[in-house]
Amino acid sequence: MKLDFEHCVAELREASRPFFRGRVDLVSGVIVEAVGVPAAMGEVCRIDRGALGPIEAEVIGFRGSSTLLMPHGDLTGIAPRQAVVALRRSFQVRVSPGLVGRVLDGFGRPLDRTALLGGSMREVRGEAPDPLSRVPIREVLQTGVRAIDGLNTIGRGQRVGIFAGSGVGKSSLLGQVTRGTNADVIVACLVGERGREVQDFLTDVLGEEGRKRSVLVVATSDRSPIERYLAPFVAVTIAEAFRDEGQEVLLVMDSITRFAAAAREIGLAAG
Repeated sequence: MKLDFEHCVAELREASRPFFRGRVDLVSGVIVEAVGVPAAMGEVCRIDRGALGPIEAEVIGFRGSSTLLMPHGDLTGIAPRQAVVALRRSFQVRVSPGLVGRVLDGFGRPLDRTALLGGSMREVRGEAPDPLSRVPIREVLQTGVRAIDGLNTIGRGQRVGIFAGSGVGKSSLLGQVTRGTNADVIVACLVGERGREVQDFLTDVLGEEGRKRSVLVVATSDRSPIERYLAPFVAVTIAEAFRDEGQEVLLVMDSITRFAAAAREIGLAAG
């Protein structure tokens, strides 16, 4: 089997990092409290769940001398006194041209269980571009929807929100835009959708042609709050990676409301 050299180098660098070990002290709702872990806000830690294997968790706050962690997945198997290791890095995802046509979960992992090879690791929630380096919005973005192109023209680099009640065609309009746009790559993020709606989005909204140039990031309603919260950041990170390669990228997200609800769940859990 051919090994990816850059991936091996990244694994060796990760293994050579100094680490600090603490332990799980309390599990409350979706929060894990750990002691003895000198980790900072946003830092990723690894919890050893024994036979179930390790799981990553993100630092979301502090309570006295305890570190509050939000696991990247199910809390099943997490118990008091299990080892917690600070990884000394923030949350990262692998980006590569091979992402096009793939469906990822909210942590950037392929849902088809096929490994992503090549590319590089990129930090999620990186710094915004320098305001003085931003390109002015002067070129028109073709959406393929004549009512938008003719009456509400969108520019490259512009942000647009679609606000309407349930069942009136927001997703259908997004589908028309993704199929008709002249962008090179489409990055779509679905937050809080029901599981059955994901397949409908792939077949009915994107279609076969749209899917060939799309990357879909999905965090359905049954997933943890931290996954639903991180999914848009993962989608933005992937879009930025393609942008840095000189490609025209269209980023769409459905929906801001469910993303905000996930952020509220995390905030309430952390106090």
